[in-house]
Amino acid sequence: MVLYDRAMIEQVIQTSKTLAEVKYEIRGQLAHRAGELEKQGYEILSLNIGNPGLFGFRTPETMRLAMIENLGRAEPYSHQKGIFPAREAVVMQQQDRGVMDVTAEEVFIGNGVSELIDLSLRALLNPGDEVLIPSPDYPLWSAAVALNGGVVRHYPCPPEKSFVPDLAALEAMVTPRTRALVIINPNNPTGAVYDRVTLEQMVALAEQHNLVVLSDEIYDQMVYDDAEFIPLATLVRNTVCLTYSGLSKVYRACGYRVGWCVFTGELEKAASLKHAMELLAALRLCSNVPGQWAVQTALGGFHSIAALVAPGGRLFQSRQAVADALGQSRYLSMIMPRGAMYAFIRLDDALAGRLDDRAFALELLESKHVLVAPGSSFNTPYSDHFRITTLPDPDVIKDVFSRIDTLLAQHA
Repeated sequence: MVLYDRAMIEQVIQTSKTLAEVKYEIRGQLAHRAGELEKQGYEILSLNIGNPGLFGFRTPETMRLAMIENLGRAEPYSHQKGIFPAREAVVMQQQDRGVMDVTAEEVFIGNGVSELIDLSLRALLNPGDEVLIPSPDYPLWSAAVALNGGVVRHYPCPPEKSFVPDLAALEAMVTPRTRALVIINPNNPTGAVYDRVTLEQMVALAEQHNLVVLSDEIYDQMVYDDAEFIPLATLVRNTVCLTYSGLSKVYRACGYRVGWCVFTGELEKAASLKHAMELLAALRLCSNVPGQWAVQTALGGFHSIAALVAPGGRLFQSRQAVADALGQSRYLSMIMPRGAMYAFIRLDDALAGRLDDRAFALELLESKHVLVAPGSSFNTPYSDHFRITTLPDPDVIKDVFSRIDTLLAQHA
């Protein structure tokens, strides 16, 4: 019989200290509370995540068929970088965009962009190395830097500049410990799309200080009106650039968990980093193989996203419905998103001191059964914004903002 000391039984298991700087509130406490309310029978309008499949968007049928037809070839492990047809399709896409000095050897396929962000930062960072990340950011970037021993330095993309980076502030943040510059374009959560001059200046800064450029382009073809998406790899010459994209958003295939990372720029400088990333990729054996068989069809086929973001398209109309609702609201405003599938919305100054973004999001969930993401969860220095996805139908969006305005009227 084994006897246990009571203190031993009651001792709480300590978690890793690296988690102290990690937050991902998009799926955090508010989402858990929403789940509890759903178990109680309430219907929750969940606008906290850009998940196209939950709003009736389908993956193109040709991609599903490509996966089905190759299931027999998807049973073994693939190469740690991914199957050759998928990597070669990414190469062809890059060449179509004017990025010529790339081969399948420079392409990694992963379980979504999220995994590839983690692998590349793990390969790059030593404890104390600094990474420049935009504020607002997609919080996975900040979390991955912290988990891999790095130090996050948030450079401002302020609302008064339409969420475009403050280049003077960015340059002032570079130190001898700075290793990489993260650029998220089109931007999540703000919907900003950076112009060529801004991107050229950011690239020049990275080249001057020998920073690795990490370009998150998961929303690359999701732009509206006259916004132009500019692939960053077409601008980077004198440093190393890693470009991330995948099937989740533009191709509405979140559940396939397929993303890619492409090395371009000064590839000789990137040799050891690429080798380290391949080692880490090998340790996890390979990424999801069935989903990889959809890549060649996705990149080489008809791009249905163009119709969705054009005037009259569903994504365009839903974004317009948000703008129309805010035009009628006494308490809300936003900078019109020019890309991606989100609106980053500001609470009126009249609510300052009465309701910050977290209190607002919790009360909105509890009383109106609408789930949104507080703006400060995207690492902002201010707490008067919140993010919603613009994926719902216009009628749903109209209903959401009716509920929001009813709530805010009680506080204003």
